[in-house]
Amino acid sequence: MGWKGILGFEYGIVQGPLGPDIAGPELVAAVANAGGLGLLRAPDWESPDYVKELIRKTRKLTDKPFGVGVILPFPHKENVKAILEEKVAVLQLYWGECSKELVIEAHNAGVKVVPQVGSLEEAKKAINVGVDAIIVQGREAGGHVIGQEGLISLLPRVVDLVGDHGIPVIAAGGIVDARGYVAALALGAKGICMGTRFLATHESYAHPTYKRKLIEYDKTEYTDVFGRARWPGAPHRVLQTPFFCDWKCLNAQENETNQPIIGRTIIHGVEREIRRFAGTVPNPTTTGDIESMVMYAGQSVGLIKEILPAGQVVKKLVEAAQLLIHQTFNPDSI
Repeated sequence: MGWKGILGFEYGIVQGPLGPDIAGPELVAAVANAGGLGLLRAPDWESPDYVKELIRKTRKLTDKPFGVGVILPFPHKENVKAILEEKVAVLQLYWGECSKELVIEAHNAGVKVVPQVGSLEEAKKAINVGVDAIIVQGREAGGHVIGQEGLISLLPRVVDLVGDHGIPVIAAGGIVDARGYVAALALGAKGICMGTRFLATHESYAHPTYKRKLIEYDKTEYTDVFGRARWPGAPHRVLQTPFFCDWKCLNAQENETNQPIIGRTIIHGVEREIRRFAGTVPNPTTTGDIESMVMYAGQSVGLIKEILPAGQVVKKLVEAAQLLIHQTFNPDSI
C-alpha cells in the first residue's frame, strides 16, 4: 500500500515546499526523521550560498534524505546548481516547464526530479522528459494553484496517463487526514503531498498568529488579490480573514506596488518591507499588521483542529490510514 513509501522514502507522505520560507530546516528535518519526504523552499531569487546553508542546516538535524522546491518563474539557475552540487534526494519544481536537459543534469548528480502539475497536458510533458514522480495538484490546494480541476477528477486521469511508465503519482490539494490519504490511494496515487497540514505544525516557520488563524477559520477562497505585481497571473487560495473579506473585490488594475507598508520581515536572510496585498506570508520575524497579511490555506483547513509536531502528523496519518483500510475496507465490509 501507499505507506510503503515512494522514491526510497519510508512513507508516501510529502511535505510541500511552503513559501517563501515557511518550510525551513526544522520542519523538513522533522518530516524526514519521521520517514516522510520533507521539502525545503529555495528563495525566489538567486542565492546559491544561502541555499547550500539551508541544506547543511537541515543535514545537521537529520541524516535522512530530503529535497528542495524551486519555483520556475523566478531566477533559479544558480540555486538549482547549488541543489545539485549538494546532492539532495529530490529537486521539486513548480509553475513552469521542466526541461529534458534539467532532468538529465539532475540525474547525473544523483538527484530525482519531481514536478508539480495542475493539468493532464503538464503531466504529459513531465512524463516525456523522464521525471521520477509527479505531484498532481487539485484546485482545492492552498497557496498558489496552477490548475482548474478538482483533485478527484484530475488525479485518476494522470494515473491512467502514467500507466506502466513506473512514475509514482503523488496527490496534492485538500488532503489533511487519513480519509484524504486513503481516498488518494484509492484513486491510484502512490503518495500524498500536504501543505496546510504541515503549515499547522510546531516546526513550521509561520507566524504564531497565522497558525492560530488556521485553527480559527474554516473557509478559504480562490483569488488573485495578493502579489499581482510580483507574480502576475498566479491565482492562489487564502483564508477568508476579515481583511481579505473587506478587499476581495479589489479593482483589477490595483496591485501591491502603490500600497502602504503594513509591516517588515526577514525572508531567507533578507530584510523586506511588506506592502498591503503583498504575496508574502508572515513568519516569526514579521512585525506590523499581521492580520492584514496574506494567509494561504487549502480547502480542508476546517478539518485541522490543532497545531501538532510534524513527526506526529506523519505517524498519526500512517497509523490512521492503515486502521481505516483494515477496518472499513476489509472484504467482509464491502
